[in-house]
Amino acid sequence: MSPPEFGADFRARFAELIAWRRDVRRFRPDPVPEAALRESLALACLSPSVGNSQPWRFVRVSNPERRAAVTASFTRCNDAAASSYDDARASAYRSLKLAGLREAPVHLAVFCDEATAAGHGLGRATMPEMLRYSAVTAVHTFWLAARSHGLGVGWVSILCPEEVTAALDVPPSWRLIAYLCVGYPAEEHADPELVRHGWQERQGTGVMTER
Repeated sequence: MSPPEFGADFRARFAELIAWRRDVRRFRPDPVPEAALRESLALACLSPSVGNSQPWRFVRVSNPERRAAVTASFTRCNDAAASSYDDARASAYRSLKLAGLREAPVHLAVFCDEATAAGHGLGRATMPEMLRYSAVTAVHTFWLAARSHGLGVGWVSILCPEEVTAALDVPPSWRLIAYLCVGYPAEEHADPELVRHGWQERQGTGVMTER
């Protein structure tokens, strides 16, 4: 089979997809089509992983009590984070909407199975954190795939991993990598919300150094 050719038109559209991948916190209540969700997850599972270990584990959180436990963890952690800033920055922090846990129709918790035998340990002896990095690549691939279906994804990091792990009752070898809110965005913006609300400007495209 010949490899596909990715021309200028494809690259331009791919650049658009990257630019419009936003961290979404404001969701419409419309249900997420199951086919779009499953297709996005299938593409996520094509992500690169150390030793082909494929350590990502996706958990769909539908139980209202489990969702409530995650939301409670967010509330506690968010209050603690706000109190760590001085008055002006704390006020700015509290004005931000930092999660769509109550609005998003789909919640996905993404774990890394650190006890997986897949991959036979290849590439992990010197950098065991590569397992978690592999799971992060799956999160990013899912994010882009979901965006291609018009869906938004919000990555909620203001959580206590131990509380979320306990609430979801997963195996002890699973480590929380991401908690994702998924649904159709209530707003569409090319710029990040934290830029739009004055929290942090973009730092530019970055610089590649040589040694």
